[in-house]
Amino acid sequence: MFHPRRPWAFALVPALLAAFVAVTGGDAPAAAPRRPDIVLIVADDLSAHDDLRRFPNLSRLRRQSAALANFTVADSWCCPSRATILRSQYVHSHGVRTNNPPGGGFERFHARGLDRSTVGTWLRAAGYRTALVGKFLNGYPATAGPAYVPPGWDDWRVPTARNLYRQRDYTLVERGKRRPHARHLDDVLTERATSFIASTPADRPLFLYLAPVAPHLPAAHAPRHARAFGRARAPRPPSFDRAASRSEPRWLRRLPPLRPGEVRRIDRVHRARMRSLLAVDDMVGAVLRTLRGTGRDRDAYLFFTSDNGFHLGQHRLRPGKTTPFEEDVRVPMLVHGPGVRPGRITAPGGALDLAPTFAELAGARTPSFVEGRSLVPVLTRRRVAWRRGMLVEFFADRPERGPEGPDCDTRARKGCPLPPTYAALRTPRYTYVEYATGERQLYDRAKDPHQLRNLAGKASKATLRRLHAWLTDLRTCKAAACRRADRG
Repeated sequence: MFHPRRPWAFALVPALLAAFVAVTGGDAPAAAPRRPDIVLIVADDLSAHDDLRRFPNLSRLRRQSAALANFTVADSWCCPSRATILRSQYVHSHGVRTNNPPGGGFERFHARGLDRSTVGTWLRAAGYRTALVGKFLNGYPATAGPAYVPPGWDDWRVPTARNLYRQRDYTLVERGKRRPHARHLDDVLTERATSFIASTPADRPLFLYLAPVAPHLPAAHAPRHARAFGRARAPRPPSFDRAASRSEPRWLRRLPPLRPGEVRRIDRVHRARMRSLLAVDDMVGAVLRTLRGTGRDRDAYLFFTSDNGFHLGQHRLRPGKTTPFEEDVRVPMLVHGPGVRPGRITAPGGALDLAPTFAELAGARTPSFVEGRSLVPVLTRRRVAWRRGMLVEFFADRPERGPEGPDCDTRARKGCPLPPTYAALRTPRYTYVEYATGERQLYDRAKDPHQLRNLAGKASKATLRRLHAWLTDLRTCKAAACRRADRG
């Protein structure tokens, strides 16, 4: 009656048990089926355009997983996106608008009491042993206390802001105590994550949120990878160093051409990012081996994604993020586990959907404020009514340089200036953007995958009115209303 490789079947268990009790007069089975283990690995600044085939463990995972081809972030900036992962709310709802206070960062997340209800608390209440290992939210622990551990986490191994991106001479908050470390951070996180898996009792399901730092700039690599990718060159798509047309917003038109030295630096940044990802590749391999070694692999789900993407010279943009272009908003999403067939899935999904997906797999309750959808029907390829578009937001409240370090290559000329505040609607084919300046962008990515032709000035008034109304519904929605607004 119950097949452990069909995650949707968990919903049938209570009804089947009730029927059994009615027939047998009350002699129910001694134990319910074991719930699945769930592992989420979130890289930092990894775009869907980055080539995972050059990494053996990630390449193997990619071949064996479902790949969501239209998986986007709610904001192409670290802290707002990670708050969405934890809470399943769009940025305008959770209110963590930037990486730094007063408008964002961990300080705002904590001050608003958002850490009292996250995917960690939901799954822990459902009986899961939970762990957060790696980067949490920018600026942690801020004013919460030097060794603050939020509710919902049985095991907590999180670096503080100082030297976080250098990946050496940093401090980990481990189970309520601060411990200094000198070794490469992502390697230490791998050890802590595999130890958590191995130490969890066999009869208790686990949820592991594992967040390496790579390939965030300065893209520090483990010493053993110093010679890797010595001749690699950043991709040169048609958008590379492409001058913006007069139809584009002013912030994009004013970008100067890339100088030869800047192009060489883009190649160096690309090589550094690739080297830093080798430790993440080792991490993925170690987690998979530990799941197999502990006998958990048969019923375990592994999700691999990123908090946001990253651009490297496209549209004349110096290395960075925060734009509505595909390089920044679309991230990899690989899912491996029971009932999930390998292959490409085109249904729109996003970071907004992770927490409700885990809750359904775990049999956990979600609060009424949740705005995402469980991806379980999509992953199991069931025919269901599904959304038609996703919202991406960005709030230009603060400069891009925060106390924890730069978010972009500020050594390049003019750094990477932030675009104005915007909201974007992304469907499987189109991207529509409205800026606070009143400017608009519209791209048909099926015909123009590199987003070189802004169609907003040529679209009919009726089309623009329809897109504006749909985007307005999404950028003002709350809770369940977002699951109506995303259908258009």
